[in-house]
Amino acid sequence: MDGGTDPNEEALDAYSRVVTSVAERLIPSVASLQVRARVRGARVDGAGSGVVITPDGFALTSAHVVGGTDRGSASFVDGREVPFDVVGRDQLSDLAVLRLQNSGSLEPAELGEAAGLRVGQLVVAIGNPMGFAGSVTAGVVENVIQTDAALNPGNSGGALADGRARVVGINTAVAGVGLGLAVPIDDSTRRIMHALMTSGRFQRAYIGIAGGGRPLPPRVAAAVGRDNGVEVMEVVAGSPAARAGIRSHDLIVELDGVAISDARDLQRLMVGDVIGRSVDALIWRDGQVRTITIHPAELTAA
Repeated sequence: MDGGTDPNEEALDAYSRVVTSVAERLIPSVASLQVRARVRGARVDGAGSGVVITPDGFALTSAHVVGGTDRGSASFVDGREVPFDVVGRDQLSDLAVLRLQNSGSLEPAELGEAAGLRVGQLVVAIGNPMGFAGSVTAGVVENVIQTDAALNPGNSGGALADGRARVVGINTAVAGVGLGLAVPIDDSTRRIMHALMTSGRFQRAYIGIAGGGRPLPPRVAAAVGRDNGVEVMEVVAGSPAARAGIRSHDLIVELDGVAISDARDLQRLMVGDVIGRSVDALIWRDGQVRTITIHPAELTAA
């Protein structure tokens, strides 16, 4: 015996310190939510968690937690219980913003950036399913943003945090045995939150295609001045793209004056201000560049 410290114990201690520090920082910012919704004419009690994001009482949760109701109550570990109103919900992202009433000063959580997560990185899931003591589980990122941190139904709407206690996701579902899913915190999430806080809804546009990014053939790249585009694999019948004349195997290289390299570039442009207006798509078809005008429509959950 050399009397040295066991490296495994050191690693466990470091792990425990991270989880403990994240829990201490975030548990005061996570509320237990109690709601009473009307489903098929019957009153149904539900529960979940929410994360305070501003000192004056805005909180973030999962849209399905507050589905079917516009109000409820939020309980904190310090014993406070306050009513809340649902400011807005977005079913497609499963996010909702609440406004806590008569809450006094609250400790908001710091929002992080899910794009910085790496596979194998430690994350901590924090909920407040009972309203008296925070629920804390730790796990690792398997892919953005699936984690093996164990989740309980009452933790939906709670925080998924990195090792610096920054919220990188909102826990939304149990994906399977030992797996959980979370909505990532990123630029898109922040746009949704801002829209819900200011107008109560988030508008999305759509053109109605399925496709993916691909490198452009050298002749095409030389003609359009870029190396990548999105190949259209399917056009939804009756969609704006179909009405405009977009076809399968078209290569979209530009939309509304913005270069398109992959599907994410398209998604970033599908925001409320393009709904109904004329948007020019630069495409490659049959050996030549064409410009096709599309009128994006609003995407709804239905």
